Amino acid sequence: MTATAPPPPSAPDASASWRGVATEGDEDLSTSAGLFLRDRSRRLLGELLSPHRRALWLLLGVLLLQNAAWLAGPFLIGVGIDVAVPALLAGDPWPLVWVTLAMVAAACADAGLRYRFLLGSGRVGQAVLLTLRRRVFRHVQSLPLAFHERYTSGKTISRLTSDVEALAELLDEGLDGLLSALFSVLSIGVVLLVLDLPLGLVALAGFPFLFWVARWFQRNSVVAYRRTRETIAALIVQFTETFGGIRAVQAFRREGRNDQLHAELNEVNRDATDRAYWLIAVFVPAVTLIGNLVVVVVLGYGALRVMDGGLAVGTLVSFLLYLRRFFDPLQDIAMFYNSYQSASAALEKLSGVLEEPATVAEAADPTPLPHAAGELVFDGVRFGYGASTVLPGLDLTIPAGQTVALVGATGAGKSTLARLAARFYDPQEGQVRLDGVPLDRLADDDLRRAVVMVTQESHLFSGSIADNVSFGRPSATRAEIEAACAAIGAHGFIAALPDGYDTDVRKRGGRLSAGQRQLVSFARAFLADPAVLVLDEATSSLDVPSEQLVQQALQTLLADRTAVIIAHRLSTVEIADRVLVMDAGRLVEDGAPAELVGGTGRFADLHRAWADSLV
Repeated sequence: MTATAPPPPSAPDASASWRGVATEGDEDLSTSAGLFLRDRSRRLLGELLSPHRRALWLLLGVLLLQNAAWLAGPFLIGVGIDVAVPALLAGDPWPLVWVTLAMVAAACADAGLRYRFLLGSGRVGQAVLLTLRRRVFRHVQSLPLAFHERYTSGKTISRLTSDVEALAELLDEGLDGLLSALFSVLSIGVVLLVLDLPLGLVALAGFPFLFWVARWFQRNSVVAYRRTRETIAALIVQFTETFGGIRAVQAFRREGRNDQLHAELNEVNRDATDRAYWLIAVFVPAVTLIGNLVVVVVLGYGALRVMDGGLAVGTLVSFLLYLRRFFDPLQDIAMFYNSYQSASAALEKLSGVLEEPATVAEAADPTPLPHAAGELVFDGVRFGYGASTVLPGLDLTIPAGQTVALVGATGAGKSTLARLAARFYDPQEGQVRLDGVPLDRLADDDLRRAVVMVTQESHLFSGSIADNVSFGRPSATRAEIEAACAAIGAHGFIAALPDGYDTDVRKRGGRLSAGQRQLVSFARAFLADPAVLVLDEATSSLDVPSEQLVQQALQTLLADRTAVIIAHRLSTVEIADRVLVMDAGRLVEDGAPAELVGGTGRFADLHRAWADSLV
């Protein structure tokens, strides 16, 4: 019996390396990659336009009628010259009257239908942009922390502003011109051939040259407009980072260097934009030149036929008017192509962001957990960033209601453990469970209600203190907000502010001290009332008076709930029920603070070092 050879291994999917935002920054893409990105962009545009199919078909019908009314003008002029004028010279004015009335009716129909088309297309365009903005914003919010750590906020802002505006320009101005121009070119091409076949063939002889010019522009402009989108994104990133860290910029006198960087990025953007404008500056005059040359040839050939009696003067005039209208839309198409290439590059970037997977996605059929007790279990958890493994295999059980302090050197894996507990990441192997339910099986609402993380930054949003506290529970009443602040110990300083709870904290809470911001964030967490509270170095940046104030608040905040605290301060460790010492992603010590302090392990050494630093 002959052995059957095993099938060859399937080739890896090359498109996987092009998915999402992987190709951003690549100026020269392979043909396959370019086709993949264009197909992805077309799919996105199709999805955006799909809900408006009925309106688009209606607009198409309006455009056809408007185009017919617009095309009637040159034909009626020819009829007037060849029929109405001779009749008028013979004493019969009625043919001229009817031609005049027909021209007035055609002009009115053209104007009315044009109004209807512009109004309808504008509404569809704005509806598409509204859907796109909301879709991008909603999707970016749902993407995991890993995406936001590598994809800067400046790039996200660029996607939602300059890229969407490029598409808006296309929908608001270019698309209208394109549809009108295409119908005009097609219909006029047919009219030219019907009006006079020999002249029509002469006119269409210019098309091969137009096609060659268009292909040249298309090949070069794809790269040019992709480059402009990348350079403007880099400019926005630098701008955002500069003013987001303006305190550090001014503290280290980086204004001059940042200004130099901004100037360099501006130059790069200008060069990229100059290249795009150079292409359009060559393309548009080339189309115009070809059109004018064709008109000259047609005029000469038509004049010879008129002299020979083979062509009526009115027919030649009509033909020339149609021919002029034939090439004018071609210039509109050329200008549209300029907007199209810019919008196409923008749509390519937007579709890439939308293709990024939500790797920490909600389960399709989540397990309900309306009232969590707070038991947290890490079962064989392995996790790393890229090729670096941070947690090689973690097994840990934290009973409900227990306060655990994580200590260890920088890079030991403390913050990673905290982020896994809050499900900012999913483990690569193993499970993290809350009350026996894996976190990736919980509904987002249940998970976020049960687990709250308070970070060292204590981020506050622009708005009132009451607004920032209610962020933990938007449905909370003013009385509940004030009660939460009073329980934490923040009511006193809030009441002393000019507008009390309605005081605007300004950008990032800049009106408050570090300790006050931390108290507001604690009040926010207290109001949310989670079963599990994760504190990531929440007191490490505070001075001694502020720390004492925050420590008192912690006693209230941690009561009757599970808590995981990343501790860099001795005072924080002392309020814990249990201390976990981490090293290289592993638990090397585990016990009560008093028990470990009396030993000879790493925590005892850390405790002595902390105690010595306070002397």
